[in-house]
Amino acid sequence: MRPRALIVDDEAPARAELRYLLEELGQVQVVGEAATREEALLLLQSLPYDLVLLDIRMPGGSGLEVAAALRDLPYPPKVIFTTAYPDHAVDAFDLAAVDYLVKPFDSARLGRALERALEHAGADDAPSAGVPSGGGTGRRGDETVTPEPLARVPVQRDGRTVLVDQSAIVYASAARGYSYLKLADERLLVTFSLNELERRLHGHFFRAHRSYLVNLNHVRELVPDFKGALVLVMNDRQRSQVEVSRRQARELRRRLGV
Repeated sequence: MRPRALIVDDEAPARAELRYLLEELGQVQVVGEAATREEALLLLQSLPYDLVLLDIRMPGGSGLEVAAALRDLPYPPKVIFTTAYPDHAVDAFDLAAVDYLVKPFDSARLGRALERALEHAGADDAPSAGVPSGGGTGRRGDETVTPEPLARVPVQRDGRTVLVDQSAIVYASAARGYSYLKLADERLLVTFSLNELERRLHGHFFRAHRSYLVNLNHVRELVPDFKGALVLVMNDRQRSQVEVSRRQARELRRRLGV
């Protein structure tokens, strides 16, 4: 399984360019993006990452502060700084950064930084070691095994892996390469994309919208909107409302028998 990477940069074009370069190199799997210090810390506390590609100057705080906070994690990820400002390199290496890339940099320079970050990371040291990738396959000897549908979904919480039964999931929503699971009274971040969850969850789950996967057992009401589509009122504590696309509305009515 490829190491998991988080991109942290307040500029969307910069994140998109970095994601493109990383996917082209193929050495890591980008499973999250963050635009602010607070969002980065939330992701880093919720999920295990092997590598963080971190900008320096962001709204609400510095990437250096994020790197400093990583030292408190049970398994701190490697850090590569990617920034337009060369004057923070000393501070970055004081925080044990693997490399410091000054924008603009090319694929070859990024590749060398990745090799340096990953060359000393053994399988036992990687937070994602032994944790199935959202879209990968397992191996038994030389035989490739397609993952079975999950009856439970693994969620990282306080350094532990908690298994959430699929029957407890009210709906899932998409967010920047990962997903949120909405339960009766809480929302949990998971490494699976919504497409991966759709492939793995079975039974009464329905793709109501490109951004939502709903458990039909938790639908409380169907409310038509003024555009001719539907809005689902779910039976969680907040009575969340989930949009149904016009394309999916007819199939949903058929599934529910209404």
